[in-house]
Amino acid sequence: MHIITRKRLVDFGDRHPQAREQLREWERLVKRKRYTTLEQVRRDFPSVDFVGPYRAIFNICHNDFRLVVDMRFDLSRAFIRHVVTHREYDRLIKRKAL
Repeated sequence: MHIITRKRLVDFGDRHPQAREQLREWERLVKRKRYTTLEQVRRDFPSVDFVGPYRAIFNICHNDFRLVVDMRFDLSRAFIRHVVTHREYDRLIKRKAL
């Protein structure tokens, strides 16, 4: 899949070095795949949560961080929406900004 706004991964990894390697591993795996269903994503990432038909929420560093991605299977693209701490994620939920 083609990853859009990869810079968000890099910037977050610079601010939170403990997440850098897991974000890189997520990127390496997703770039090699061509997902067509949510079930295929779940096989590679068992803890992923899905919100709606496109939005996937990945746990990074044992749920310390959250990676929010729109998975557009028809376009073979993953749009990075948010890379946030768990606290920032909770704020997004409260504001209904996901």
